[in-house]
Amino acid sequence: MDFSLDATSPTPPFEQVRAQVIAAIDDGSLIAGTRLPPVRALAADLNLAANTVARAYRELEEAGYVETRGRAGTIVRGGDKASSQAAQAARTYAETVRRLGIEPDDAMALVRAALGER
Repeated sequence: MDFSLDATSPTPPFEQVRAQVIAAIDDGSLIAGTRLPPVRALAADLNLAANTVARAYRELEEAGYVETRGRAGTIVRGGDKASSQAAQAARTYAETVRRLGIEPDDAMALVRAALGER
């Protein structure tokens, strides 16, 4: 796991960390059960505040990519193929609506409508 930051990127550091972890999970570099570096260790390696890495990990956990097991650390979650494909489709959709300038609430309304929900 070799994470790095692009200081010239307009993407916030926590988002760069989050995206790199997701990419590593998607390409198979990080498999289910792999322990991610501790927050403080990764923060020190990347010259970031620990809260920045903690935010990336928290968002990864909320999205279902990892789980935190207290002192055991943060572990890559396993998942089935359908969930993985749906997560990739969601990421692609999110990138598209951001690029189009669609507000998050409007994007979610479009998803609900496509699913037949109100």
